Formats: sequence, structure tokens, C-alpha cells
Amino acid sequence: MTNLRKAIIAIIVVITALGASAAGKTVAVKPTAVKPDMEKIKAEVLDPSSRYYYPKLMDTYEKNDTLMNLEDYRHLYLGSVFQEDYNPYRRSPFDSEIEQLYYKKNHTRAELDTIIDYAEQALLDDPFDLQQINFLIYALQNRGKVNRAKIWQFRLNHLLEAILSTGTGADAENAWIVIDPKHEYNILNFKNNLAEEASFVAPHYDYIKLRSDNADDKSPEGYYFNIRYILEEYYRKHPEEQ
Repeated sequence: MTNLRKAIIAIIVVITALGASAAGKTVAVKPTAVKPDMEKIKAEVLDPSSRYYYPKLMDTYEKNDTLMNLEDYRHLYLGSVFQEDYNPYRRSPFDSEIEQLYYKKNHTRAELDTIIDYAEQALLDDPFDLQQINFLIYALQNRGKVNRAKIWQFRLNHLLEAILSTGTGADAENAWIVIDPKHEYNILNFKNNLAEEASFVAPHYDYIKLRSDNADDKSPEGYYFNIRYILEEYYRKHPEEQ
């Protein structure tokens, strides 16, 4: 567990340092929390005859189809943990370059084009890198590519909605399920909160305490995230850590 926590803490430090930076006008979705039946989702995304068969869902997603509904997105997001290439710790080689460009005060057209190019390449490897989607939306909007920006904004909104629909985050029983440790901080940023500290709660939860000076009066002291599938993948690759 020690090496795993170090890996997650390293990610936390980077994301917390970046802070909240919404590229577009993310819809303030408040989906009804419905705890997913992960075994049912697994069966459906692996069944070629199912409407939720994973290759079909991903193909629809990549075709810029804005007709996908919340249940489609829940299967797409949560079903990714049952795919052979699932890796919650993949990091794009373009991360640092994009961040350096994005956080400049002003951007040239060439710089915006570079952000678009790097973000698109990063998303080919990790289609659910919410931070890269954010960067891409920003660059597309500022290059006047409005329709493409709207498509990516639709995707981002619905991926966030899929996560938020898995629970309330209020306690371990109702923790939000995430498939990547970075998504914990993407959710906090989306809700205009900043993390103060993170702690592990057995058997498979992260609890993130909010910075009180950034939390509004209606915010709880912190939120719970279910990282069961992240841990299972880690232990599969590092059985000596169990």
C-alpha cells in the first residue's frame, strides 16, 4: 500500500497545484444518485449482443454522437475498468508541455493549435483524461472552432455527470466511483472546491477534506471517493503490495 499511496499523493500534489481551471461553461449537473450494479455493467459491456457492448459505445462516443444518454455514459465510464487496457495510472508525455502553454496569460494562434494537437494526442491514449478535455475545449473556443468545442463540452459534462450519478460523496457508502485518481480532483474543481488533505479509508475509499476558505456554506467538510477498481488494478500488477 505504501508505494500506491505515494503514487496517488504525487498525482494529488500536481493537480492541487493546478487548482480549478474550467475551460468552458460546464453545466452544473445534479444527477440523481443511483448506485451502479457493477457486475451487471461488466456483463453488459462484455456482451457483443448488448446495446452497451463496450466497443460499440466507444465507437459512438468517438463519432461525436451527442445522442448518448446518461446510462450510456455510465456504462462507458464505469465499463472501462473491465477492459484489458485499463490503466488508471497512465500519464501523457504531453502533460507538462500543455500545462506550460495553457497557463500563459495570452496565447498565439500557433500556441492554441499546439494545445489542440497535444490534447488530441493525449486523448487518443486516455479518452477520459478530463483535464486534457478541458484544455482542448479552451483552445478550440479561442481558435473559433465553436462546433468542435461544443461537442467536447458535451462529452465533458456527461462524463462528470456519470461520475456524480454514482453517489453523493457524503460518506463511504455513497462514495463517488472514480476510475482514475485524478478524477477526484477534477470533480472537486468542477464543484469549485480545493483539497486540503487526503486520507485513505479502508477498504477502498479516499476521503478528501476541503479547504475551508474555498468551500461555500453548503459544502460538507469533505467528500468520499470509491477507488476499489483502481486498487484492484494496482494489486493485479503489484501482487507483492497486498
